[in-house]
Amino acid sequence: METNAERDVAFQAREFRGSRFRCLLATCLPKAKFVDWLNSLIQPHAKVTEHDVYMPFGFSRPDEARLGETRGFLSEKQRECVTSWWLAVREKANTPNWDLLSTCMIEGREGLVLLEAKAHGGELKEHDCCGAKNEQNRKQICQAIEEASKALGSDWALKENGRYQLSNRFAWAWKIASLGKPVVLVYLGFLNANEMPEPFQDDASWENCLRKYANGCVPQNAWNSDKIVVGTRLIPLIRSANVNVIAS
Repeated sequence: METNAERDVAFQAREFRGSRFRCLLATCLPKAKFVDWLNSLIQPHAKVTEHDVYMPFGFSRPDEARLGETRGFLSEKQRECVTSWWLAVREKANTPNWDLLSTCMIEGREGLVLLEAKAHGGELKEHDCCGAKNEQNRKQICQAIEEASKALGSDWALKENGRYQLSNRFAWAWKIASLGKPVVLVYLGFLNANEMPEPFQDDASWENCLRKYANGCVPQNAWNSDKIVVGTRLIPLIRSANVNVIAS
């Protein structure tokens, strides 16, 4: 079996810009510093220690986790449950990739941090739609998103056409919580990504942009507050961070 040390890692030029680049920068910090950084985003709701597992792991191990496939975050039974919930036909299909995923503790219970990152306004796509090529999968994904939306409440309107990624992130967070594992869902805005068009210059510009984008799908009062899903906490947070390389 190929080891991480033996593996050649190739990057596309776009991966050295925007949110992808900054996620890898953050996760290639020494573990203690990364843990401090992640805790600054999720406290007081959750806590990460150096014993927790996270992905990606810097530029040497840049793969993003998929909750339906990647081990270490859900049990085998839970991975099977979420995969069968999302996909009807698994061949040539996958479950969503997460920009950053970490185990954590939430009020004494083992939980997950699910993090979606953006670095500029162009990453929030108004006409984002489900790209499943298999019609059975498309139908099942639509049903999964609708199930999550109804369970979250009458003021939610998650959808597969238009703001699909936002909808699938909340649908997955809801599903994981429904399995009894508490979740902190972080929407992280990276600030001052000035190599990109429409960068977020401060906390307020990111939060205003996200709230405007999510309005009509996610209720305004859902952010930065608890949602109880079958007795388990789901906590959607809006956070921002400045993760940049400074030339000397």
